[in-house]
Parts: sequence; C-alpha cells; structure tokens
Amino acid sequence: MKILKEDTIRRAGVLLSWAAISMVATAAIAWVLVGLQPKPLLVNKAGFSQAVYDSDGHLLRLTLSSDEKYRLWVPLSEIPPTMIEATLLQEDAWFRWHRGVNPVSLLRAFSATYLSGGRRIGGSTITMQLARDRFGIDSRTLRGKIQQIARAIELERFYSKDEILEAYLNIAPYGGNIEGVAAASLVYFHEPPKQLSLAQALTLSVIPQSPSRRNPLRRSGHDALDHARLRIGALWASTHPFAIPNPELTMLVHAASRSELPHRAPHMVDRVLAISDSGRVTSTLDPAIQSLLELQLHTFIERSHRLGIHNGALILLDYRTMQVKGYVGSANYLDSQIDGQVNGLLGRRSPGSALKPFIYALAIDQGLIHPRTMLKDTALRIAAYNPENYDHDFLGPIDATSALVRSRNVPAIEVANMLRPPGLYGFLKKAGIRNLRDESFYGLALALGGAEVSMEELAGLYAMLANGGQLRPLVFTTSQTAATGNSPRLLSPEASYSVIEMLRENPRPADDFTTSQVPNVAAIPWKTGTSFGLRDAWAMGIVGPYVLGVWIGNFDGTPNANFIGREAAGPLFFHIADALRARGPLREAVVRQHLNLKRIKVCALSGELPGPYCTHFKETLFIPGKSPITTCMLHRGVDIDNHSGLRACPGNAGAVTTRTFEFWPSDLLKLFRSAGLERKMPPALDPACRKFAGNGTPPLISSPSRGIMYATAPDGGTEIPFAAVTDADSRVVYWFVDDQLVGTSRSGESFMWKARPGSFLVRAIDQQGRAVAEHLKVLAAIN
Repeated sequence: MKILKEDTIRRAGVLLSWAAISMVATAAIAWVLVGLQPKPLLVNKAGFSQAVYDSDGHLLRLTLSSDEKYRLWVPLSEIPPTMIEATLLQEDAWFRWHRGVNPVSLLRAFSATYLSGGRRIGGSTITMQLARDRFGIDSRTLRGKIQQIARAIELERFYSKDEILEAYLNIAPYGGNIEGVAAASLVYFHEPPKQLSLAQALTLSVIPQSPSRRNPLRRSGHDALDHARLRIGALWASTHPFAIPNPELTMLVHAASRSELPHRAPHMVDRVLAISDSGRVTSTLDPAIQSLLELQLHTFIERSHRLGIHNGALILLDYRTMQVKGYVGSANYLDSQIDGQVNGLLGRRSPGSALKPFIYALAIDQGLIHPRTMLKDTALRIAAYNPENYDHDFLGPIDATSALVRSRNVPAIEVANMLRPPGLYGFLKKAGIRNLRDESFYGLALALGGAEVSMEELAGLYAMLANGGQLRPLVFTTSQTAATGNSPRLLSPEASYSVIEMLRENPRPADDFTTSQVPNVAAIPWKTGTSFGLRDAWAMGIVGPYVLGVWIGNFDGTPNANFIGREAAGPLFFHIADALRARGPLREAVVRQHLNLKRIKVCALSGELPGPYCTHFKETLFIPGKSPITTCMLHRGVDIDNHSGLRACPGNAGAVTTRTFEFWPSDLLKLFRSAGLERKMPPALDPACRKFAGNGTPPLISSPSRGIMYATAPDGGTEIPFAAVTDADSRVVYWFVDDQLVGTSRSGESFMWKARPGSFLVRAIDQQGRAVAEHLKVLAAIN
C-alpha cells in the first residue's frame, strides 16, 4: 500500500513536471512566433458606451454599446489606486513581475483541478484574461489554453503593464451586461471611478472572478458577493499591517440597479450623441437652467390644458459663447400621445412674424429706413399679391419700430419689397437655413414666415443680432468652440443694435400697445410669431446674456385657435425670463461699443429730418452716411390769400398768411376718412397761378400693377381699375391711355377702364400737373 502511494506521488510529480515543461515550451514557442506578428489591437474602443455629462459633471445618460453592454472606457489615470491594488490583489498579485504567464499559478491550478479533484480554479493572469476576451479564445481546452498563453505573451511584448491593466479594467465583467470598472462604478454607485471609496473598490474587485454568482443585481448573488468581499477585505488588511484600521474593510455597500441610471435632458443628450463619438462627453447644459425650463414648461402645459395646449419646446443659449444652456425638445419625452421623443427644436416650421426683425435690419443696413421711418399700413397691391394684416385692418401711418413690434404684415411686405438683392432670401441662404426652395416659390410671402426654419436656426439668428451681426454656430459640448474667424457677417453691428433697440419697445403680453414704451436697459427685446393656419406659436428674445426661444404647437401640425405667438408663447417666455432674473442679475452683453450710430431728432409724424414747419419730434438711431436724410415734406407752409382764402401764388405781394398743413397722400387720407378722422386739407390753388403748379409729390399708380399681364374676357366685358395715390393738394386724377383722356377719378378712388387687347401707356396726371406713367399689356381672350 505504501509502495502504491509512493508510485502515485511519483507519477503526479512527473505529470506536473511535464505540464510545467509543456507550458514553458509553449510559451517559448509563442514568444518566437509572436515576434513575427504585427502589433495587435489591444481594445476595440468602437464597441464602448458613451457617457454624457452636464457642465457640472453630473451624469445625464450612460448609453449601451453596440452589443447591448454597459462598457465605458476610462484611462488608468482616472482609476483610483485602491481599485487597482484591490484588483491585483484579487486577480494577479504577481502582475508587475511576470511576462504574461505565471507558471506557478498554472501549476497550482492544474494540480487543484486535475489531481486533487477539488474545486476548479483558474491560473490565468490578468494578461491572459485580457487575451482570452480580446481574441475570443475558449481557454477550457488545451488548444485554447495554449492560444491564450501565446496571445498573452504577444500582448506583453507590444504593450506596457499599465496599458494592459488599463485595457483589462475597461473590459472585465462586473455582472450581467456590465463590463469595465467605469460602467460598474456608474451603474452600481452612480459615481465616476475616481470617486470610488475603499469599500466600493473592494466590492468591485471581487466581481470579475465570478461575475454571475457575485452579480450585485441578483438577489441570489448577495451571499457570494458578501463572502468574497469580506475575504478581500481581510487580505487587504494583511498586506497593510501598519495601516490605521479602516472600518470600510468590513463595510458591505449597497449597489443600485440599472433602472436607477439617470436619463436626464433626453433631447439634449440625443443631440450631443448625434455629433460626438467620444466615450465621455461633457455637454454645455446648465443643470439649474435645464430644471428651470422643464419646470416652467410643465407648469405652463398643466395650466393650459383647457386651451388645447399640450406640447412645447424651449431653448436657451449664452450668445457670448454660443453654448446651449437649456434644451427641452418636448413637454414630455416619454409621452407617446404627443410624440414626446420627437425633438421639437429640430422640426422645421413656419416662424411667422419672428423673421420680421431681419427684414428691418436689412433695410437699415441698405440705408432704406431708420427705426422711425414712417411706413404705410394701408391696402397694398404688389403685382398679383394683396397682403393683409392678421386682424384684417389697417392702421395708416406707422413708424418702422411700431410696425415691427406690432407685427404688421403690410409694412413688412413694403419694406421687403424695397430691399435690393439678394434680399431676405439671400440673407437666409447665407445664414445656412436648410431646405430652402427656390426664391420664386415664396415670393414676398417669405417676409411673413413663408420659409420653414428650426428653433435652433432661429435662435442662432437672434444670437447673431446680439453678437453684432456675426453668425456663429451653436455649441453643445465643451470640446466644441464657437469659432469666429470663419463666421459670416450677415448684418452690420449698427443695424443689429438698431433692431434690438426697436424690439426693446415691444411690451410684455400683459401690457398693451397704448402703454408708454420708454426704452431702457431692463426692457427685454423680444418678438413673437404665429404660423399660417395657427399651427405654431413662437416667442424669441434676448434675456440678459441669453437668447431664449419658446415654441408652442403640435408635432403633427394640428391647428389650434389658441396657437398665437403673443397669447400662447409670449406668457411662457416671460415666466421663464422672470424666473431667470429671480436667480440673480442678468447683465446684457449686446454689442454696442464703437458703433457708428447717432441719436438724432426727426419729425414725429413723417420720421424724416425736421423741416421748418415740423413742431413735434422724436429721437431715432441714425447711421451717418447710410440712413436716409430726406427732409420732411409732410408738413408744409402754405401762403393763404387773406381775401380769397385760396392758396396764394408764389411771390404774391398782397396780404397773405402762412399756415402749416399736413400733406398726407390720398390713400392715407381715405383711411383717415373711413376711421372718422378728418384732416385739415390745404385750400385749392388760386386759378390765376396755375403756371406755378407742379411742386410736391407726383402721383403713384397702384393699379394697373407693374409686371402683370391682363386678359380680356370672352364676352368682352373686362374692366381694369385705374387707381393712384396723390399728394394732399390734389383732389382729381386725369387718366390717359396712349395720350388720349379716357376719364377722371377722385384722389383715392378708382376709374374703371374698359379693356381691349394690346399694349398701352397709362398716364396719371393730378390737378397740379404732376404726372406718372406705367406700361399695360392686355391679352386677347382665348375661347
């Protein structure tokens, strides 16, 4: 019996010796072979998750990798030394000294598994484990084990110990679909790895050895995990005999579940992930501002349910850096009834009047108007286009600032029609507005929001105003920069500042337009927009150093009579603005230094430079060398013969009295009359001084329209209206067709001319002999 036992021991020793020799020989062969191989890829980083953080370093979302794993790359420098030491203590105490394979560990594993008949244990080093996972090796077979050893030696030849350890800690299994210490740290403890405590590090270090049994998320695995955790704690204490006793060595920590992972600011995260493939992405999102926006939108939607308002989108960016600080793409990301996962800030919709500030800015830049230029809010016909205001009414004479803040359509069309090419369309093209159709598709309706834009694009345009006319891209991550070198300049700083000052006179929704609007630095420059068909309500503006954008509507385009910019988006805009101000002072950073701007006085009615008969004035911003310098012709001095009461002839030496009259054009006089507002008219000119007539403003033909071809009806009964706007001193218009008088009309009224085929020259002459002509083409009827 004794001889048999000695023989067994002898044979076991032989087997062990042969195993050791075989493994060492294999390692030697592998060493030679791998010297002929190209450098292998240590880790495929393309298969990792992405972690998105806010600007304060709080996790917003941890994504799944392409193979549905939580696997986040982290450099070794961000893994605490305690985590590294605990992992080496648990997995490979001789890691720093071996060359990829530890023969002693392999022999011990072989003996325990195949000779003693005990529990199967592994002898793989960290490098061997990395090789197995990296190259997909089945190490349970002899062939697989040999491949694993060869690959481990190969990795050790090409990479440093720190590089191998870093790779291992990023792909080691930590239970379920969680791999890598960074992902495990975030999932289980909601902390980045560099903030792991000793107790947490020790807990994580024991999981890779048996990730299924020690999975913290499995109730059945708690005992195995706790047992292994206490064992590593004792081992740690034995390797630090002189350290101060630490209660964390025996502390059992609680791990959170995957369902507790944060999913904050989902639309912002989606937006960031679309532009960044980095493993760790720090967004520009300000968590306090984001929470404020989400709360304000939620509260507003709750209060407005009875009005059929169920959805909205918000953006807030710092125009100094162009960093997006708040980003809410819908009222509820998880609400399928409103298509909550759709990003409303990327959707393209009609902005309505929210585009009008750029029409006026372009006109100011082209020297066509200044903020107090008088415009006409009257019936207008441009070719075949007859624009109307939202309220289907006209206000008459109105200065450019009032026309802008009141969102009057007709003056905006008038100004847009005055612009020289490339006009508003060219402006939008240069601004990078995507998916624009051909300019002919929009016509002058472009001025009323005919082109669709996204909230991001519109916010960028308002930030452009604040930045002195320079367009800069929106910034979503801290790794981005809002480069200014190649940024296009769309407007001059002077025009940009002028429009902002115009918008500053826009009253809050709670006020009305009769309230005295005295511009001051505290007033918020803002503008609303309502899309055609009442599908979208917008509010855009500058609040301190921020551009704030508000959209209210439905993603499916369902209209609602309550989707009016001033009534729906406006109140929410100011709720947010007031909440931002309540957090502390907001210092506006609009470009205003070194501007070629002056404040001058103009006639309060005409908006032109005051003439000798103007008595009321207002201030306006004026760009020297660019702004219009016309002197007021609305107020004119008229010599009245004291005896006849008629206008005296120039040079009349008799008794005359000079009186001031307002010379309103006939279309405005007609509007005044319809509103019951009579204007004092200048008397007729003395018949004896007809030869002195001709001064003043000549007529302007409003019909027939320039560029329009008319056609006769088959029955020959077609009539074309002839109409002209005249100066206030003219009561009658004489109409000529090819030098033949065809009829007369009162100023502001129409003469109906019976049309016939052909090309004609239509001439209008007023009572003072002032004339204007237009070409007219009439086509024959087609039967």
